[in-house]
Amino acid sequence: MRRNTLPARASAVAATAVMAGLLPVTSAAAAPAGAAPLPPVTVLTDRAETGSGDIFISPNSATSQYSSGVEILSQDGKRVVWSHKVPAGQEAADFRAQTYQGRRVLTWWQGTGLGSLASGTDYVYNDHYQKIAEVKAGNGYTADGHEFLITPRGTGLILAYKQTTADLTSLGGSAHQKVIDGVAQEIDIRTGRVLFQWSAADHVPYAQSEQPLPSSPDTPWDWFHINAVKPDTDGNLLIDARNTWTTYKVGHRTGKVLWQLGGKASTFKEQAAPGQYLNTAGRIFSWQHDPEPLGGGLYRWFDNESAGAANTGTGAVEELPFSRVVTVRLDRHTHTATLVSSVDQPDYLSASSQGNAQTLPGGNTFVGWGSLPYVSEFSPSGKLLFEAKLPTGVNTYRAYRATWK
Repeated sequence: MRRNTLPARASAVAATAVMAGLLPVTSAAAAPAGAAPLPPVTVLTDRAETGSGDIFISPNSATSQYSSGVEILSQDGKRVVWSHKVPAGQEAADFRAQTYQGRRVLTWWQGTGLGSLASGTDYVYNDHYQKIAEVKAGNGYTADGHEFLITPRGTGLILAYKQTTADLTSLGGSAHQKVIDGVAQEIDIRTGRVLFQWSAADHVPYAQSEQPLPSSPDTPWDWFHINAVKPDTDGNLLIDARNTWTTYKVGHRTGKVLWQLGGKASTFKEQAAPGQYLNTAGRIFSWQHDPEPLGGGLYRWFDNESAGAANTGTGAVEELPFSRVVTVRLDRHTHTATLVSSVDQPDYLSASSQGNAQTLPGGNTFVGWGSLPYVSEFSPSGKLLFEAKLPTGVNTYRAYRATWK
């Protein structure tokens, strides 16, 4: 489709749910009146075959000209349905429509430090734009903004980062190297209880990292960079790590790694179907985000193929000269992973961070291009149906299309 754990006890209640006496949107989480506007969105392409539903973005501005926040746009991207600014110095991420307790809700993360040692809170708003719940990480962690996914059980899958120290002499490093561990948690939204916790350092060797060691042991090494946790079709979890180039299938009860795709220790031999190709490292993806199970052994990723030095966005290295969306078929019997289709960034540009790819009802693919200021939608054959652009210096970590009343 190219164009051409361990179960953990909560030490304290970590989430607050306000299910009665709903709080107004002008809560402590809201930006002050008179703040700079959210950035405008320019629609470049809009064809009739686009999927139904509104567009959900979380524009983050690197300049004082615009505020950061969350925004719902109409189906054609030309009208603002609802927006919410966050205070100066904060950012928002992973804004989308989900279902909680049988009702459609809006969810997003809000805080500081997305992409590093982030600290923030996940919010749940009802269809009257009133806050009904807050979700915080438990066990001494603070919530990161890469993922907030509500399960049918009323739990939230979230991520967290924490700085620790590791002996990396076996890798030629320091015996006291500061490292950043990646943690996935499942939180009961109503009570804040931690139901599941998984730490990368407990299950993955540091040697799997593709991120070079820093020159100083006092510089935290972001060796794993966890960026997604999703239920697979069998109820186990997919945990994605940008800096090992790997997605890990993890047992939901045990936390054991059941298989891994990509990177230095892949369970699968990676190959490309006719008309497709691997990157220069002989891999299907690198520096990737957002694994999505499609069923029938098919999975989809946002394939960055690029990363900045130490995740800064500068000094980027590339395995391909552009980012893309890849669809992969896994065969557990033959231990093969086959790249069956891909969609390239329309202008063949590289997103050195962030990004997602959403499969819509009907088969279209909706793409947020991460650090690039673009949002796109493609038909099942790879035809560009929709494209919109944010101003220079603005991006949206992910983008979604979904129905919302």
